[in-house]
Amino acid sequence: MTDFLICGAGISGLLVARELLQAGATVHLIERGEPGQEASWAGGGIVSPLYPWRYNDAVSALANKAQDAYPELSRALAEETGIDPQLNICGLLMLDAPDTAQALAWAGRYGRDMELLNESQVYARERELADGFKQGLWMPGVANVRNPRLLQALRHFVEHHENARLSSDCEVLGFNTRGRVVTSLQVSMNGRIDLLNAGNYVLTAGAWTGLLLEKIGQALPIEPVKGQMLLYRLDKRYINSIILTQGRYLIPRLDQHVLVGSTLEPGGFEKTTSRDALDSLRQSASAMLPVLAHQPVIAHWAGLRPGAPDGTPFIGALPAFTNLFVNAGHYRNGLVLAPASARLLADILLGRPPDIEPQPYDPSTRMRPQE
Repeated sequence: MTDFLICGAGISGLLVARELLQAGATVHLIERGEPGQEASWAGGGIVSPLYPWRYNDAVSALANKAQDAYPELSRALAEETGIDPQLNICGLLMLDAPDTAQALAWAGRYGRDMELLNESQVYARERELADGFKQGLWMPGVANVRNPRLLQALRHFVEHHENARLSSDCEVLGFNTRGRVVTSLQVSMNGRIDLLNAGNYVLTAGAWTGLLLEKIGQALPIEPVKGQMLLYRLDKRYINSIILTQGRYLIPRLDQHVLVGSTLEPGGFEKTTSRDALDSLRQSASAMLPVLAHQPVIAHWAGLRPGAPDGTPFIGALPAFTNLFVNAGHYRNGLVLAPASARLLADILLGRPPDIEPQPYDPSTRMRPQE
């Protein structure tokens, strides 16, 4: 019997699988569509919360641990798989944030590198910005990763590991239980109904995690929040760092593409793009970088984030069952927090002493009351 059956092969599921495989466990990872093609693929790949001081201590603990882990993770994956995630430590420049005192206090408390820049320093760093910005908060250690390449590398690692199995187009239809034990999952896989067995079951299905739990009479407050993004290609490098203002951002890629994000749209599981979002994102982009006003948008897409209260993910055991666990609800920070949240869940699953106190993420203390 497989040690762990993981439902959901986005960044969280893939990294949990990697942690367990490296510890010697056997893993079956299933995905209702194609691995890594939902929110993990759709995001921008910034390895930091956008305004990190506005999150609670639980999110900051995971974010700081994950940010420090990304350089070694990217190096190891490139070496092991031949696929470079292209981690780029380009820095994050936050323009005209209204709460700079809180930001600097947060940076001092957590030992994160942050500097307050005046107007001349902002434009000395980024000469192509639109006029009118008065100050900036500069975090030089913030990186950006090519999330599609990161997902490709993780998928390659899992698919080529002798103790792993990865199944695409595998939809969970229901849970079979005996008392407080999950005994198997009923799934639709490649057009046929099957039962999958494991010693332990892990839900890493992002925005769909709540729907899975409803099948077993459990309620976790995870709701889909759509985000739309744009992509431009420029003839040269116009910005060197990630630029953020009023919740919108520009991300420079190493290949002269620039990503623009993103909208926040609660309201269900549809992922259609809209003209209103396109126009709003284009306006935000050109308000930061005027050259974009004259450039065509070469791609426009949407993804569904797994929203949870306060943006704090649920990590740990579901209280109604002895062998059912969850790692979901990361909201805008799924990729940001993924290395740390995957390590924490693996520590819980394997009985290892965790590096981070698990209580703030414990589903048993934060579950929605059943009706």
